[in-house]
Amino acid sequence: MVYRIKKLLGCWFAVVSAAAIYVASTAAISAAPVDAKTIADHFSSVRSMSGDFVQSGPNAERTRGRFFLQRPGKIRFNYAGQSGISVIADGKSLVVHNKRLKTSRLHALSKTPLKLLLDNKVDFSGSRLKSIREDGAQVTVKLADRSAFGNSNISMVFDRKSLDLRRWSLTDEKGLTTTVTISNVKQGVRAPEGTFVIDYAANREFNTTTK
Repeated sequence: MVYRIKKLLGCWFAVVSAAAIYVASTAAISAAPVDAKTIADHFSSVRSMSGDFVQSGPNAERTRGRFFLQRPGKIRFNYAGQSGISVIADGKSLVVHNKRLKTSRLHALSKTPLKLLLDNKVDFSGSRLKSIREDGAQVTVKLADRSAFGNSNISMVFDRKSLDLRRWSLTDEKGLTTTVTISNVKQGVRAPEGTFVIDYAANREFNTTTK
């Protein structure tokens, strides 16, 4: 009788142990780390999108607006309210226009961290990949390219399950960080005609007359 009880207990413990091992292995599979290439390939497949954004500046200031993105190299931010700010990248250059302050600054897109977000095929490999960190439902990829834009860098936060972009933070050479959080995102959208057009002649004239 005692032997039979011991045998039954042994079988029970074996079943429980096997179940525990199965559960543990299933959890391990579901929690498998997401690699940078998988995220980059998914993000590269998004050829265009639009949505709302909230921008948080280094002095805790917050602004809102609409954005449009189209690969390769094109993005536009239209800021709401009376700010009079628009940011446009046309694949070659990026202009920051501020009607209220009467400034219009033109930059080579290749010299800004936004290039890493707008490339035709996003590359999260080699020396530009500084870190990849998982935090619950999110994955943060930090990128930098010293040869292109000095000590500036960009950190991009993706949903761990869908791999969709949720926000990004740009840190400039002075260590000041601006974060853009996006919502109500629609992919595969067609932006209105002229969305990504930069008026270079007007920009030159503006900067000539304001000097």
